[in-house]
Amino acid sequence: MMWLREPSESALRYTVQKQARGEFSYAEVGATRNEEAPKGYAVARERIQLGEGEQAWEKARWAVTHWKMFQLDWVKVCWSYQRIEPGSVVGVLVFSYWLWSLNPAKIVYVVDEEEPVRRYGFGYGTLEGHMAQGEEQFLIEMLEDGTVWYELYSFSKPRHKLARWFSPLAKRVQRRFARQSLQAMFDAVNKPPPKVRIRRR
Repeated sequence: MMWLREPSESALRYTVQKQARGEFSYAEVGATRNEEAPKGYAVARERIQLGEGEQAWEKARWAVTHWKMFQLDWVKVCWSYQRIEPGSVVGVLVFSYWLWSLNPAKIVYVVDEEEPVRRYGFGYGTLEGHMAQGEEQFLIEMLEDGTVWYELYSFSKPRHKLARWFSPLAKRVQRRFARQSLQAMFDAVNKPPPKVRIRRR
């Protein structure tokens, strides 16, 4: 779904709820769990070290559960209080090239493992109204040496006719999101929270 001006909260909610009843727009549901992506898709994998130790791990886990990887100045998830569990549906609102687009996706699976490597995250897949079709995984890991990592892994291809016509621009948007998503997660783990200033009467 696309708009020339930012859609209202009610329009977003209506669109996402309508899409929630639909099916995934691709056949290879759950394939981001595999090391090898399905054929016929563009594959992207980006990874960044967030920190080291238990505190970094807890901050990273909190950041994933609060969808911090989507808190960019041109992207937001509707709604960031949505629970990380299979079947949860979100809409990713994107403002790019003077257009607003709402891209609905449904969580396919959740990863929550302690051994042999601590891992937490999820994979979600595109629904019918998404500009692209495919799947994306958001994952944090704590390795045996104590380092904490965030990885973004996806396979996708254009679905909407505008995305197909302007494929180079669509790929640029995807790369921009991947780069800034990594930075957002790094900032969530490493930047101190803003100071609260209390005014006394």
